[in-house]
Amino acid sequence: MSSKRYYSSLTKKYVMSLMGLFLITFLFVHLFLNLTVLMDLGNEQYPTFNQAAHFMATNPFIQVFQWVLFAGFIVHIILGIALQLQNWASRPKGYKIKGSAEENIFSQYMIHTGIIVLIFLVIHFVNFFMVAKGIIPGISTVHVEGEEMENLGKLIVDLFHNGYYVIFYVVALLLLGFHLDHGFQSAFQSLGLQNKKYGPFIKGLGHVVAIVLAVGFIVIPLVIYFN
Repeated sequence: MSSKRYYSSLTKKYVMSLMGLFLITFLFVHLFLNLTVLMDLGNEQYPTFNQAAHFMATNPFIQVFQWVLFAGFIVHIILGIALQLQNWASRPKGYKIKGSAEENIFSQYMIHTGIIVLIFLVIHFVNFFMVAKGIIPGISTVHVEGEEMENLGKLIVDLFHNGYYVIFYVVALLLLGFHLDHGFQSAFQSLGLQNKKYGPFIKGLGHVVAIVLAVGFIVIPLVIYFN
C-alpha cells in the first residue's frame, strides 16, 4: 500500500470512528426520549413524550443539530462501505491471522449488519420523521396543557401494535447491538486509544453500551405490544 493510500485509509478510519462515537451518544439521548412513551401508556394524549418531542421539534438548535446528525450517519455509512471495499480489494483472500479487533464472528460481518441497520433506519425514517413532518399524511394532533402538537406518542404505539413490525424492529436492534459491540471497540482502536492497559476496560464498556442500547430500545415495542 502506498504512503498516500495508507494515510487516506487512516483518515477515513479516524473520521468514521469519531462519527460512530458521536452517533452512539445520540442513541442514548434518543433512547431516553423514547422510554418516556412508556410512562404515558393508558393516556391517549401521551403528554410526557409529546411535550419532549414537541420541544425538540420546535427548538432551533436541535433542528439544526438534526441535520448534523443526518450528515453524521451518511458520512459513517459511506466511509464504512468505502473502507470495506478497499479492504476487499487489497486483501481478496482475507487474513490468515486475525487481530484482536476480529476475534468475534460479528466483526467479520460489520458491513452486512451495517447494511441491514441502514435499511431499518430508512424504514424508521419514513415511518416517523416523514410522517411527523407532514411529508407523509397520517399523524393526528393533540392538545397538551393548552398547546397543540403532533401526537407522536400515538403514532409510536399504533405502529408497535403491529406484530410484524415489532419482530422486524427487535431483529434490527439485535443486529445493531452486535454492530455497536464491535464498532465501539474498533473506534477506540482506530483512534489509537486501545492498548493492553485500557483494552479490557474498553472491551467491557463496549459490551455494556451495546447491551444497554439494544435492550433499552427492544423493551419499548415489547411492552407496548404486550400491554
